[in-house]
Amino acid sequence: MNQYTVVIGIGIGVIGLMAAIFGMDVLKLSVSTQDHDIFVDPIIDKQNLFVTGRVTVQNTGSQPLTNVRVNFGAGDILELGTLKTGQKVIVSPPPDNPMEFVMIEADNDIFVNKAYRELPKMVGMMGS
Repeated sequence: MNQYTVVIGIGIGVIGLMAAIFGMDVLKLSVSTQDHDIFVDPIIDKQNLFVTGRVTVQNTGSQPLTNVRVNFGAGDILELGTLKTGQKVIVSPPPDNPMEFVMIEADNDIFVNKAYRELPKMVGMMGS
């Protein structure tokens, strides 16, 4: 009986520790820790007949971002203006853009440069 109590206690302790670790990780995504911060996720989707791209831009700071500008490369620039706190915008590059990288600039020394990432193909999905 005493051994089972120890095993159950250890199991509950491990579960509690995992909950605390994962809870803190999720908390970072939902609570703004900086005044000015931005999340950028450029995705490229290569199909058999065409290639599409999209860039997700989100203000993850606690203050609005001003003068937000998306540079798709090859001289293609899109002015987004101001993003409110938590606001998310999904934009696409022009059709003739090579879609190699994207640069996001804003006031308050915000600058992000990221290469496009390709989503994994799943069996049975279009383009796989």
